[in-house]
Amino acid sequence: MAQAKLYSNKDAITAADLLNDRVLPMYEEQGIRLQRILTDRGTEYCGKLEKHPYQLYLDLEAIDHTRTKTQSPQTNGICERFHRTIQDEFYAIVFRKKVFTTIEELQVELDSWIDWYNSERTHSGKHCYGKNALGYFYSIQTLSFGKTIG
Repeated sequence: MAQAKLYSNKDAITAADLLNDRVLPMYEEQGIRLQRILTDRGTEYCGKLEKHPYQLYLDLEAIDHTRTKTQSPQTNGICERFHRTIQDEFYAIVFRKKVFTTIEELQVELDSWIDWYNSERTHSGKHCYGKNALGYFYSIQTLSFGKTIG
Protein backbone atom coordinates (compact mmCIF):
# COMPACT_ATOMS: atom_id res chain seq x y z
CA MET A 1 0.00 0.00 0.00
CA ALA A 2 1.39 3.32 -1.01
CA GLN A 3 1.09 6.63 0.77
CA ALA A 4 2.48 9.96 -0.38
CA LYS A 5 2.41 13.56 0.73
CA LEU A 6 4.09 16.52 -0.90
CA TYR A 7 6.37 18.87 1.01
CA SER A 8 8.42 21.88 0.01
CA ASN A 9 11.44 20.55 1.90
CA LYS A 10 12.98 17.22 2.85
CA ASP A 11 13.87 16.94 6.53
CA ALA A 12 13.19 14.96 9.68
CA ILE A 13 10.06 16.95 10.58
CA THR A 14 8.41 16.24 7.22
CA ALA A 15 9.41 12.55 7.43
CA ALA A 16 7.77 12.30 10.86
CA ASP A 17 4.73 14.22 9.62
CA LEU A 18 4.23 11.75 6.75
CA LEU A 19 4.22 8.87 9.23
CA ASN A 20 1.83 10.69 11.55
CA ASP A 21 -0.52 12.01 8.86
CA ARG A 22 -0.66 9.18 6.31
CA VAL A 23 1.13 5.95 7.21
CA LEU A 24 0.12 5.26 10.81
CA PRO A 25 -3.56 6.18 10.25
CA MET A 26 -3.70 3.75 7.30
CA TYR A 27 -2.50 0.89 9.50
CA GLU A 28 -4.66 1.95 12.44
CA GLU A 29 -7.75 1.81 10.19
CA GLN A 30 -6.91 -1.84 9.59
CA GLY A 31 -6.32 -2.55 13.29
CA ILE A 32 -2.59 -3.07 12.74
CA ARG A 33 0.12 -1.58 14.92
CA LEU A 34 3.25 -0.64 12.97
CA GLN A 35 6.16 -2.21 14.86
CA ARG A 36 9.13 -1.62 12.56
CA ILE A 37 10.06 0.61 9.65
CA LEU A 38 12.83 0.28 7.08
CA THR A 39 14.36 3.45 5.64
CA ASP A 40 17.45 4.39 3.72
CA ARG A 41 20.20 6.26 5.57
CA GLY A 42 19.10 9.76 4.58
CA THR A 43 19.57 12.58 7.07
CA GLU A 44 15.78 12.99 7.29
CA TYR A 45 15.61 9.50 8.87
CA CYS A 46 18.86 9.12 10.78
CA GLY A 47 20.37 11.09 13.61
CA LYS A 48 21.00 11.09 17.34
CA LEU A 49 17.97 9.66 19.11
CA GLU A 50 17.86 12.36 21.78
CA LYS A 51 17.50 15.28 19.35
CA HIS A 52 16.54 14.02 15.89
CA PRO A 53 12.79 14.66 15.26
CA TYR A 54 12.19 11.51 13.18
CA GLN A 55 14.03 9.29 15.65
CA LEU A 56 12.17 10.91 18.55
CA TYR A 57 8.84 10.32 16.82
CA LEU A 58 9.65 6.64 16.23
CA ASP A 59 10.66 6.31 19.88
CA LEU A 60 7.44 8.00 21.00
CA GLU A 61 5.37 5.59 18.86
CA ALA A 62 7.51 2.57 19.93
CA ILE A 63 8.47 1.76 16.33
CA ASP A 64 11.80 0.01 15.72
CA HIS A 65 13.93 1.58 13.00
CA THR A 66 15.96 -0.51 10.58
CA ARG A 67 18.22 1.14 8.03
CA THR A 68 19.25 -0.22 4.64
CA LYS A 69 22.87 -1.12 4.02
CA THR A 70 24.96 1.74 2.68
CA GLN A 71 25.09 1.93 -1.12
CA SER A 72 22.49 -0.86 -1.41
CA PRO A 73 19.27 0.51 -2.91
CA GLN A 74 18.16 -3.05 -3.71
CA THR A 75 17.67 -3.59 0.05
CA ASN A 76 14.71 -1.23 -0.25
CA GLY A 77 13.78 -2.42 -3.75
CA ILE A 78 10.00 -2.18 -3.41
CA CYS A 79 10.26 1.46 -2.40
CA GLU A 80 12.76 2.21 -5.15
CA ARG A 81 10.44 0.58 -7.71
CA PHE A 82 7.52 2.64 -6.43
CA HIS A 83 9.56 5.82 -6.93
CA ARG A 84 10.08 4.87 -10.57
CA THR A 85 6.41 3.98 -11.02
CA ILE A 86 5.18 7.27 -9.54
CA GLN A 87 7.65 9.17 -11.72
CA ASP A 88 6.64 7.36 -14.92
CA GLU A 89 2.91 6.95 -14.32
CA PHE A 90 2.04 10.10 -12.39
CA TYR A 91 4.52 13.00 -12.50
CA ALA A 92 5.59 12.57 -16.15
CA ILE A 93 1.93 12.62 -17.19
CA VAL A 94 0.33 15.14 -14.82
CA PHE A 95 2.90 17.86 -15.52
CA ARG A 96 2.12 17.60 -19.25
CA LYS A 97 -1.59 18.12 -18.63
CA LYS A 98 -1.71 21.00 -16.16
CA VAL A 99 0.31 23.83 -14.68
CA PHE A 100 0.07 23.77 -10.89
CA THR A 101 0.28 27.01 -8.95
CA THR A 102 0.29 25.48 -5.47
CA ILE A 103 1.54 22.32 -3.83
CA GLU A 104 -2.02 21.76 -2.55
CA GLU A 105 -3.34 21.56 -6.14
CA LEU A 106 -0.76 18.93 -6.99
CA GLN A 107 -1.53 17.05 -3.73
CA VAL A 108 -5.18 16.68 -4.80
CA GLU A 109 -4.04 15.04 -8.05
CA LEU A 110 -1.52 12.87 -6.20
CA ASP A 111 -4.12 11.71 -3.66
CA SER A 112 -6.41 10.68 -6.51
CA TRP A 113 -3.58 8.79 -8.23
CA ILE A 114 -2.57 7.05 -4.97
CA ASP A 115 -6.19 5.92 -4.46
CA TRP A 116 -6.21 4.52 -8.00
CA TYR A 117 -2.77 2.91 -7.52
CA ASN A 118 -3.85 1.17 -4.32
CA SER A 119 -7.35 0.10 -5.32
CA GLU A 120 -7.35 -0.44 -9.09
CA ARG A 121 -3.89 -0.70 -10.66
CA THR A 122 -2.83 -4.33 -10.90
CA HIS A 123 0.69 -5.26 -9.84
CA SER A 124 2.91 -7.87 -11.38
CA GLY A 125 5.37 -8.25 -8.50
CA LYS A 126 6.73 -11.56 -7.30
CA HIS A 127 3.84 -12.27 -4.90
CA CYS A 128 1.08 -10.02 -6.23
CA TYR A 129 -0.26 -12.34 -8.94
CA GLY A 130 -2.02 -9.47 -10.75
CA LYS A 131 -3.82 -8.14 -7.67
CA ASN A 132 -4.08 -4.48 -6.83
CA ALA A 133 -2.20 -3.24 -3.77
CA LEU A 134 -5.30 -3.22 -1.59
CA GLY A 135 -6.25 -6.76 -2.62
CA TYR A 136 -2.74 -7.99 -1.93
CA PHE A 137 -2.66 -6.20 1.42
CA TYR A 138 -5.90 -7.90 2.47
CA SER A 139 -4.71 -11.31 1.27
CA ILE A 140 -1.58 -10.99 3.40
CA GLN A 141 -3.69 -10.04 6.42
CA THR A 142 -5.86 -13.12 5.90
CA LEU A 143 -2.78 -15.34 5.73
CA SER A 144 -0.98 -13.64 8.63
CA PHE A 145 -3.81 -13.28 11.08
CA GLY A 146 -6.28 -15.92 9.88
CA LYS A 147 -9.03 -13.37 9.45
CA THR A 148 -10.26 -11.05 6.77
CA ILE A 149 -10.08 -7.33 7.37
CA GLY A 150 -11.63 -4.57 5.40
